[in-house]
Amino acid sequence: MPSDIEIAQASTMRRIVDLAEEQYGIPAEHLEPYGHYKAKVSLNYLNSLKDKPDGKLILVTAMSPTPAGEGKTTTTVGLADALCKIGKKAISCTREPSLGPVFGMKGGAAGGGYAQVVPMEDINLHFTGDFHAIGAAHNLLSAMIDNHINHGNELNIDPRLIQWKRVVDMNDRALRKITIGMGGTANGYVREDGYDIVVASEVMAILCLATSIEDLKQRLGSIIIGYTNAPIKERKPVYARDLKAEGAMAALLKDAIKPNIVQTLENNLAFIHGGPFANIAHGCNSFMATQASLKLGDYCITEAGFGADLGAEKFLDIKCRLTGLTPQVVVVVASIKALKHHGGVNADGYKVENVEAVRKGIANLDKHLFNIREHYKLQAVVSINHFYHDTEAEISVLVDHLKETKVPGFVAKHWAHGGAGAEDLARAVVAAAEGCVSPYGLVYPNEAQLFAKVEMIATKIYGASEVTASDAVKRKLAQWSTEYPNFPVCIAKTQNSFSTDGSKRGAPTGHTVEIREVRLANGAGFVVAICGDIMTMPGLPKVPGACAIDIGEDGKVIGLF
Repeated sequence: MPSDIEIAQASTMRRIVDLAEEQYGIPAEHLEPYGHYKAKVSLNYLNSLKDKPDGKLILVTAMSPTPAGEGKTTTTVGLADALCKIGKKAISCTREPSLGPVFGMKGGAAGGGYAQVVPMEDINLHFTGDFHAIGAAHNLLSAMIDNHINHGNELNIDPRLIQWKRVVDMNDRALRKITIGMGGTANGYVREDGYDIVVASEVMAILCLATSIEDLKQRLGSIIIGYTNAPIKERKPVYARDLKAEGAMAALLKDAIKPNIVQTLENNLAFIHGGPFANIAHGCNSFMATQASLKLGDYCITEAGFGADLGAEKFLDIKCRLTGLTPQVVVVVASIKALKHHGGVNADGYKVENVEAVRKGIANLDKHLFNIREHYKLQAVVSINHFYHDTEAEISVLVDHLKETKVPGFVAKHWAHGGAGAEDLARAVVAAAEGCVSPYGLVYPNEAQLFAKVEMIATKIYGASEVTASDAVKRKLAQWSTEYPNFPVCIAKTQNSFSTDGSKRGAPTGHTVEIREVRLANGAGFVVAICGDIMTMPGLPKVPGACAIDIGEDGKVIGLF
């Protein structure tokens, strides 16, 4: 079978302006094309859709993944194509890829095989420049902080208490801790600083939760960059608005806030907008794109990053809680290789039949399904993402188990056959969505204390027995619970396990979740709890994906996947 990029480059794309008008009646004057095959949708047009009824919101998540992922984006695209094939008006709504994983280990986020969004190489490399704009807005604020201190520090900012780092859209471990201002007085003052990856920026989270330009500016202005130089009890937060930075930051984001549209290989419209990671951020695409998809289609198929303990939890407990979105069905992607992985098999055994490992690894999937059904009160459908090396015996073990537990589950072959390979899955999703009558639940109430919110997620979703933290962390959480009531929590932890130890496979219980650090994302409207050894600036693997990527004399990118 051809590679993903060969399939994408051989596809026949339609001009995006024509496709959008034909399929969904979006007038050409409300589209801002970036070439022939990608465009941004104007905010005026999005505002005109507000009174239209919502379609049904379908979340695609997964069991705890292997390092290469289990195919959430592929399933999101394949399911949307399949729904269109069976006569439904469906739009996929996904996140933009970060250059970090594109050139690192995991790869991009445009789907795979015959379930992709295109133009694939454009989407994975810069796309419409949204991430560059987000990085520029973030780093503008960083520059304005240091500039303010250099020119007299009227706000009395304590350089030791600056919370705002710099960002770049690349995996670069050497930038985690840096020293700035060296070289004499002309270069400012010397202090410790560091870089996060763009997808961990609070500006990214703000863009993805904003409902309008005015809301965007208000949120940007509410960013807390640090604290004043005073005794502990007299310190006051310093906001981006105190530096008068929010207007210029919003100006840099004037195009990035507009959702992007592209198309699938089967020429169905697709939204791609925003891209926070789910292990170090809230892991969901923008509210604006999701809302637009709901207004334009019968079904909005969206995804949230990594396993359901991360992406789905944050989609429901943060994004839906803060924006009022209401999901109807959760599709949980499982793969035989991931089941074998959680059954104790390493990468060199993924393609070797091992029925017992599959049976053992089902515990991981079961825990995710239990969380979705019991804690969130949502209907779950399992998509068994088919790989060519799966055997009938292995698949039968999972299919039989799902029948016993009364969870709809279907082998989906959209990677090999496009939408036609996921029609059974699509019909099951329609049946579940049409049968959805009760509202979904949440893991913790708004009014709970922040530490208690972390405890509820850890014990209910992760299966932990306790949460630990230093006295300093507990004091911060207690103080913020009073000063910022009703804020949800965004837990940053490894995606490889329910626990904070990535080596613990399956469904471990009785483990301890340690909160190493907490950060207040006041503009985004949540508190980040960093647990275990997770980093907000990843590093490249020994052999980065970048080593295989090149461009030919004809201008075509090769080796992307």
